[in-house]
Amino acid sequence: MPIKKYILPIIVFAQFCCTSLWFAGNAIIFDLIGNFNLSLSSLSHLTSAVQFGFIIGTFLFAILAISDRFSASKVFFISAMIASGINLLTVLEVNTFKSLFAIRFGTGFFLAGIYPVGMKIASDFFKSGLGKSLGFLVGALVIGTAFPHALKVFGDFISWKSLVYITSIVAFLGGLVLVLFVPEGPYKVKSQKFDITLFYSVFKIKKFRSAAFGYFGHMWELYAFWAFVPFILSRYLGHHNNAHFNVSLWSFIIIGIGAVGCVFSGFLSQIYTPKKVAVATLSLSCICCLVSPIFFLISSETVFLGFLLFWGIVVIADSPLFSTLVAQSAPNYAKGTALTIVNSIGFGITILSIQLINSMQNSIEVRHLFLVLAIGPFFGVLQFALNKFRV
Repeated sequence: MPIKKYILPIIVFAQFCCTSLWFAGNAIIFDLIGNFNLSLSSLSHLTSAVQFGFIIGTFLFAILAISDRFSASKVFFISAMIASGINLLTVLEVNTFKSLFAIRFGTGFFLAGIYPVGMKIASDFFKSGLGKSLGFLVGALVIGTAFPHALKVFGDFISWKSLVYITSIVAFLGGLVLVLFVPEGPYKVKSQKFDITLFYSVFKIKKFRSAAFGYFGHMWELYAFWAFVPFILSRYLGHHNNAHFNVSLWSFIIIGIGAVGCVFSGFLSQIYTPKKVAVATLSLSCICCLVSPIFFLISSETVFLGFLLFWGIVVIADSPLFSTLVAQSAPNYAKGTALTIVNSIGFGITILSIQLINSMQNSIEVRHLFLVLAIGPFFGVLQFALNKFRV
């Protein structure tokens, strides 16, 4: 059955629109701190709230096999509609830290019906060349994640409340477009019943387990790096008086350039194997963690920003490939559940690394802060070597 050419662009567009909700709170964190009398530690706590909500959401979606039992496009739309509505509550003047934490948690919970479900929809349409397709899809996630930082660049023209409105409207639009134009994929195999054993039985598959553990190592680094990009840029400016750049603009560029890495790695996976490209980029990302103290001390902002741009590319380039390996190694009737399980555990790991960085920032020099992130990529590469994973 030929796949209509507009299917992948629509899935990519919808993924971009809806994942713009992810870091909407981070982009306006200083506005939230000023307007609601929050502490500076709110950055890590509100970021973790989204991650925690996503973990609980993906856990429940996986246990109930939602995307395998029901129409994935409808699940995506309903999740986008609810998440965008919850995000709108951010503008309420009566908000406190607790209510903002709940809002970010709720947004993260329904993102569980967007990110992994979007990958499930893509895997239902594209069997060969899945790595390339997921490269575009994860690239959309990256741009969506960075999008609020781009809007913040125009802070003199767009208020923080307007940014909240824009991200909510864009997310709803993305969900609507997808449900209207993307039907069930030709490779979808519907799970007929609820099966709680799927949550752990997929880990008995050696290839699935290897791909999942590689993804977990990748996630230890990824969101901690993304969350603290504005922080590291601000601290660099404080340490180097001759440096001058826009923190919001460069936060967007450094995070957003990861989309290039995702698309490029997707194409490379068709020449080599997804496993080889994933291990190579994960290794490069590990090296970036280890050499980061050196680049923080360099007074040339061009060299420093260039290093962060390279890191921004390799830190996410392996993500679509790990998702490809997970989808290819899981049973057809449980692909959506398998992807959701791996996402749930992976994002649980991000909370640990984010909170660890947050607890360390006042006790060690800022230039040494990201050394601990090397643990994840090193673990990911090591487990591939030990398991001799082949595809």
